[in-house]
Amino acid sequence: MRGESLLSLERLAGCRLCRRSRWRVLRSRWLAASLTCTILVIYMCSQDLLLSSMRFPLLWESSNPPRQVTVLIWYEPFGKRRRLGNCHILFNISGCHLTTNRSLYQEADAILFHHRDIIDYTDFPLMGRPTFQKWIWMNFESPSHSPWLYTLGGVFNWTMSYRVDSDIFVPYGYLFSRKRAKIFLPRKRKLVAWVISNWNEDHERVQYYNQLREYIDIDIYGRYGMELREDNIVKTVSEYKFYLAFENSLHTDYITEKLWRNAFKSSAVPIVMGPSRYNYEMFIPRNSFIHVDDFSSPRKLAMFLKYLDKNTHLYRRYFTWKKRYDVHVTSFWDEHYCTACETVKTTGNQHRTVSDLAGWFES
Repeated sequence: MRGESLLSLERLAGCRLCRRSRWRVLRSRWLAASLTCTILVIYMCSQDLLLSSMRFPLLWESSNPPRQVTVLIWYEPFGKRRRLGNCHILFNISGCHLTTNRSLYQEADAILFHHRDIIDYTDFPLMGRPTFQKWIWMNFESPSHSPWLYTLGGVFNWTMSYRVDSDIFVPYGYLFSRKRAKIFLPRKRKLVAWVISNWNEDHERVQYYNQLREYIDIDIYGRYGMELREDNIVKTVSEYKFYLAFENSLHTDYITEKLWRNAFKSSAVPIVMGPSRYNYEMFIPRNSFIHVDDFSSPRKLAMFLKYLDKNTHLYRRYFTWKKRYDVHVTSFWDEHYCTACETVKTTGNQHRTVSDLAGWFES
C-alpha cells in the first residue's frame, strides 16, 4: 500500500487462510504473505479509514462453542519468571489454558519456544512432537540479534514475530480508530530527545546522531545520559517536539516501541531510522513521521527541524492522525501468549513445517 493506504489490526493476530477476495486489496508482499499464511484475524484500511470495525470471517468459523486449548510456554522469555495472565479477563479470549509446566507436554495443543532462550536441542521435548501438536517459534528481536537461526530449519510449525508475513503477526504497536477528537498536545519547551540504553559507536544510529548533534541540540536520556523524569519515558519525551526513534538494526517490519510508545504516546514527532519509508507507511500515515532518508545529510535534517520549530502550523500537521486514531502499545508477554492461544483455537488442524527459518527471517 502506498501513501495513505495503510494496514492496521486490533486483534494482533496474523492469518494466511482468510478469504482470498478480502486480500485482493493488499499489494506486493502483503498479498504474497496472505496467500501462504496459516492464521490471521486482520483489519485493513482505505485511504481514509485506518481500522475497520468489522472482523473478517474465517473459513473455518462455526457455530460450535470454542474448545479449550493448552499452550505450554517452554521458555519464559529471557529466563524471567512471571505470573501468567488470564486471557479472558485481559483480552476477552476464552478457552485458553496457559502454562509453564513442562510435565503437561504431551497434552499441550501448542508449545511456544522463545528464540533468544534456545541454546541447543538438549532441553527440547525428548519424545518429539505429537502429531496434533504445534511448535511455535516466537521472536521479537531483529535478525541481527537472533543467533542459531540456521540450525532450526524444519523444527517448527509456525512463526510468531513482528513481521507481517509471520504465521502469527504481533507488532510492537498499531493505530486504532476512535471517535473524532480535537488534537491536544502537551506544552513543549524543548526540541529533540533520544532515550538509548545500548550505545555502540559501530551502530548506524549512533554514527548518525554524532553528525546530527553538530547542527542541533539533542538531549540524551538513559544509561548514557540524563535520568528520566519520574523514571517515565512518556512524561520525559512529552516535553519535546521531536524524538529520535532510531532502531538498533535495520530490518523489514522491525518497528519497535521507540515509535509507538516513546514517540507517538508522548505526542512527539518521530524521526525514524529503521526500514524504508515505504515499509513505515504500511503501518502509519505518511505525514505522521520524518524519515532520515528524506534528507541527503544530517545537516539538512537539522535545518528542517529548526524550520518546523518556528512554524507551529506546519509542525501540528504531523499530528493530524490524532483526530481519528489512538495508539496501542503491545503488552509483553500476555498479549503474545493469548494471541497464540486464539490462533490455535481458530485454525483447527492446519499444519505446516517451517523449512528455512533463517532464509525467511533474514530476508
